[in-house]
Amino acid sequence: MKYFCSLLFAISISVTHAQNSVSGKITDAENNAPLEQVSVYFPQLERGAVTNSEGVFQVSSLPLGSYKLVVSYIGYQTFSKTFEITTGVNNLEVQLIPSVIEMEEVIVSTPFHKLQRENVMKVEQAKIADLKTRGAITLADGITNIAGVETVSTGVGIGKPVIRGLSANRVLVYTQGIRLENQQFGDEHGLGIGEAGIESVEVIKGPASLLYGSDALGGVLYLNPERFALANTSSGDINMNYYSNTTGLGTNLGFKSSGERFKFLVRGGHTTHTDYKGGDGLRVTNSRFREYDLKTGMGYQAGILKTEFRYNYNASELGIPEEIGAQTRDRTPTLPYQELHNHILSSATSIFFNKSSLKITLGYIFNDRKEFEDHEEEEGMEEEEEEEGAALDMHLSTFNYNLLYNLPKGKRLETIVGIQGMRQTNKNFGEEILIPDATTSDIGVLANSHLHFDKSDIQFGLRFDHRAITGEESGIAATEGYIASLDRDFTSFNAALGYRVDVMDKLIGRVNFASGFRAPNLAELTSNGVHEGTNRFEIGDPDLKNEKNLQTDVALEYKNEHVEFYLNGFYNSIKDYIFIEPNGEVVGEDAVFLYRQQNARLYGGEIVFHLHPHPLDWLHLESSFETVRGKLDNGDNLPLIPANKLKNTLRIEFEDKSRWLKRSYAFVSLQSVFTQDNFSEFETTTDSYNLLNIGCGGNFSLFNKDAELRLSANNLLDQNYIAHLSRLKSDGIPNIGRNISVGLSVAL
Repeated sequence: MKYFCSLLFAISISVTHAQNSVSGKITDAENNAPLEQVSVYFPQLERGAVTNSEGVFQVSSLPLGSYKLVVSYIGYQTFSKTFEITTGVNNLEVQLIPSVIEMEEVIVSTPFHKLQRENVMKVEQAKIADLKTRGAITLADGITNIAGVETVSTGVGIGKPVIRGLSANRVLVYTQGIRLENQQFGDEHGLGIGEAGIESVEVIKGPASLLYGSDALGGVLYLNPERFALANTSSGDINMNYYSNTTGLGTNLGFKSSGERFKFLVRGGHTTHTDYKGGDGLRVTNSRFREYDLKTGMGYQAGILKTEFRYNYNASELGIPEEIGAQTRDRTPTLPYQELHNHILSSATSIFFNKSSLKITLGYIFNDRKEFEDHEEEEGMEEEEEEEGAALDMHLSTFNYNLLYNLPKGKRLETIVGIQGMRQTNKNFGEEILIPDATTSDIGVLANSHLHFDKSDIQFGLRFDHRAITGEESGIAATEGYIASLDRDFTSFNAALGYRVDVMDKLIGRVNFASGFRAPNLAELTSNGVHEGTNRFEIGDPDLKNEKNLQTDVALEYKNEHVEFYLNGFYNSIKDYIFIEPNGEVVGEDAVFLYRQQNARLYGGEIVFHLHPHPLDWLHLESSFETVRGKLDNGDNLPLIPANKLKNTLRIEFEDKSRWLKRSYAFVSLQSVFTQDNFSEFETTTDSYNLLNIGCGGNFSLFNKDAELRLSANNLLDQNYIAHLSRLKSDGIPNIGRNISVGLSVAL
């Protein structure tokens, strides 16, 4: 009730602050010419404008106070500063410096909303539109273009992120500003969210428990939703994609409109794929999948108040491939398959005081997971024609809350304090029970500060978390599948310290130390039976402890107008790392695997180089190399560690507004994945392979509407290969072969 009273109070006084505005002119620093279509944006306020033909802009209905201002335009260096908004009209004139370096964006996943070059912590950011130009079929496939990020895949439709060798519950996914909960403990459980309506993705590579609590021990994948339209504007678009390998079709349609205070958007999409073909020309039976996705949102903004509500419904049917059998182009999954329904509802409200602000984020997620399996007759052992009910049927309900208060800013110091929490319930309705009916409750308190000097920055923080898990008894004692009742509490203190310094002109150094933790999940604590998705008899340990880690991250970044280079190394020490290993016994036809704990360590890093030589500013040469090793204290290798990867890309870009083709690009890329012979006890060596990818596209006018055409070919030489992180590797089933994709986006 207090929360809603505060909202009503804020709305009542926001009108008195609605007359504050910022107006001015943006010009070219070299010739003083006005620049049109330049973005002027206050990221914290989510309010902005674009310049007209005379370079003039105006942003109105702004609250009093100091806020980050970002001015960006293709072909120019991004300008950012802290701008003081005073009563009435505020004037601003900016001269942008020409540059072929890509525009910088504000990092949202870290608390102080700074550009990457200003951040103490190195965060990778990629626009979904750019990932689509590379021919990515799914969101999980697209993020593998980010150095240090891979995916554990089950065919094409199921993939989950791996950050520097850690995955599943060790990598936290955020969407719409809330943590995404969808039974992510399983290797065969994908993201459960479509890329339509997602603007960009940010990746924190390393422990982020200080910011996000448990399960962020390995890193965070932060999905930024599509922005609302600028004030007093409307827009719509349709996007269509075709994929030759799977004869896949994907379409999404969106519309958004904003007035001076109210705003609204909606986007719906549908994707369908047949079985994919490997490099051997054979289709992997039942790798087909289809997805429906709806995202909508509405918001209100005036003066000191900004609030928005978003809703995402995602429904998908995912075939679970097991063999190369019948060669068909059917689109409906056969047994076994998953049927998933995700409902994600969130609200985010910010109240801006003169020198401080409060942000309240609430979220509710309902995940309905059904898995249908093969049912065989006892005598003939033939698959039944008639489909039975779901073997596995789990409902997961999660309520999230996050309150962050930005204390009044000092001249050099910014501080955020907050409280975060979650209450989650799991219910079973199927004949099989992997994890029991259970309730999980989280609460965490945190404080994080950023201290700014002329040529350096320090960021530090502390956090305390408490998690309580209670689970109900299931089954009959001393029999297969029996799960005892559970009542466990986990607590953890965590800290982070980071230092950023301008070593010299254009050269930035970063050193970060951060601890993290992860409470064991229900599968690790309570498993006692066959897990059909992994073909193992798994036995959990109800006495498992928290995983705790300390990571050291060192980075050097050099960037001038024509050269970009960064070197990022890490060492991650994990205490009481939870893993699963066989004990040599067999139940039925399934080997018995036990959950164990042992100290572990991971180390490695990424090197990225980007050259765009003068005067050939249209030419880009890009290279990246990533490596990670993971070992237990006893010397054994950790499972699911990505192989070393080298990627070289030659890219050309042209921009000519005087012609019908406004912007065009083309690229050729060679991805070399090295032999992975550092494998765990129940893995095998994975051979090296090379993938050649090409693509081109451009922006043009179609019936006086802006349009974009994309064409790409991945695995152009139809290489027959198996990735080390493919869950189909043990069955000798290859990854996807040559795939040609065509995409068309048209503004409506």
